[in-house]
Order: sequence, then C-alpha cells, then structure tokens
Amino acid sequence: MRIVIATAGVLSPEPVARFAERLAGDGGKVYVTTVIEVPRSFLDEIRSEQWHPLTEGSPGWSMEEDAVIARYVEERGERITEPLLAALIARGLDAEVVFLEGEDPAGTIIAAADRIDADLLIMGATKHLFDEAAWESVSTRVVREAGRPVLVVPTPPHAENGDE
Repeated sequence: MRIVIATAGVLSPEPVARFAERLAGDGGKVYVTTVIEVPRSFLDEIRSEQWHPLTEGSPGWSMEEDAVIARYVEERGERITEPLLAALIARGLDAEVVFLEGEDPAGTIIAAADRIDADLLIMGATKHLFDEAAWESVSTRVVREAGRPVLVVPTPPHAENGDE
C-alpha cells in the first residue's frame, strides 16, 4: 500500500506512525509531504541577495532562483517533517519525504497523491470538521476532491486548547 501523509507539523508523530505501520503492511511505502508556500516577498529577497541558505558560506552565491527556492522549501520542509519521518523509520517503515511548493495546499497535496498513485492520504485537521469555517479548510477540500480514501486525524485535545 502506498500512503501519503500530508503534514503541517501538527500531527503527533508516534500515533500516526503506529497507525501507518498497520495500514502499510509488508512492502508498503509511506511518503511524508508538506506544502511550503514561498512568500512573494522572499522572491524579492532572492533577487536582492539578502537571503542565503543556511548551508551557504557567503551570500555572494550565483544560483538560479529555482535552485534557491528549492533549497528554501527543503529547509522549511525538513523542520516540519523530521519528527514524523523519524517515527516512521524507527518502526522500520519504508518512508521518504516529498517537499512540495505551492500556493494552493489542497491542490498541491492532491496532485502529489495522484503522481504517487497513493492508496490512502493521511492528514491532520487543525479546525473542528463541523465548524462553519472548516468548510474552507485544506483537509475538507482534500476529502472532497481527492478521489481516493482520506484519513483525517484530529488535533489532540491538549493542542486545541492551546496547551502543549
């Protein structure tokens, strides 16, 4: 089974990894994805050479904008996906990260699931699913438009109350 887990960093790594392990079965593959929106102001900074990747020694580099954007997406994505990826790998799952860039998170997640030909999408819900505002949420739109099974994991109760 091919599982895509889309996260914005709110999913509790251990319970999600445990559940994915049961679903993936032998020979299954898990893809951990996150969508990073590159702010247009960041593109202006790239052009003015005020920003440089953390691994770059000097801001005087001569990379193309696409490469710089890819580096930015990778750096942001690693921070978001690392805890979940580590939990999956610790359970012996075949897992890899797919960093996505886009202004439309729901559409970007759906397109990635299509490319991977995912059997299942797992994602977090940061809003109550039956609140009026939730009908505009990313998870609700993915459920409506994905054309494949979607498992929406609610935010843990302590996180909803602002308690960590």
